[in-house]
Amino acid sequence: MTLDTNTQTRIDLIAVADLVQEGSRVLDVGCGEGELLELLRDKRQVDGRGVELSQAGVNACVARGLSVVQGDADRDLGDYPDDSFDYVILSQTIQATRNPREVLGQMKRIGRRVVVSFPNFGHWKIRLQLLLSGRMPVTRTLADEWYDTPNIHLCTVRDFLDLCETEHLAIEKTLMLAGEKSWTEHNPGARANLRAEQAVFLLYRK
Repeated sequence: MTLDTNTQTRIDLIAVADLVQEGSRVLDVGCGEGELLELLRDKRQVDGRGVELSQAGVNACVARGLSVVQGDADRDLGDYPDDSFDYVILSQTIQATRNPREVLGQMKRIGRRVVVSFPNFGHWKIRLQLLLSGRMPVTRTLADEWYDTPNIHLCTVRDFLDLCETEHLAIEKTLMLAGEKSWTEHNPGARANLRAEQAVFLLYRK
């Protein structure tokens, strides 16, 4: 059931929160200023923890009353015990990690379920911008210029599906987002890769 929340909340955060069961233990990796953790706490009553690289982000989370530590997804996830969380979430962050495969591997170790959302570089508008302009695209989901972006490992839906197969992760649910619209994809393929601006995956170990 979709969360009843205000229109100011980003649609991708609502989509992620919809995948989390009430009362779960959750680790939000790269939690930013804590908007998702706050949503999960208030609407899903989760026992939430966060890891955030920037001190400013940690400070903002603490101001919201959230339990967040400063840490690096690429280096610090190994400190968590196996199966210590019901869900480990990486929201709009995997493309900014130095080693996405290693990060995903750590997430599946410490969480019974893994939720990953990311901007889809295979969206038709991005392809068209590249074709017509010959320059790196700037869109609402990829809003930075190429020289000033935190995104170092951009991927498409199909790329991420390949990574899940490599990491022996099964897909429990997939949501595709475009603008304010969202839809479920039971078997995401070329059409979903063209249409989706963002993708959200709920995963579990095979």
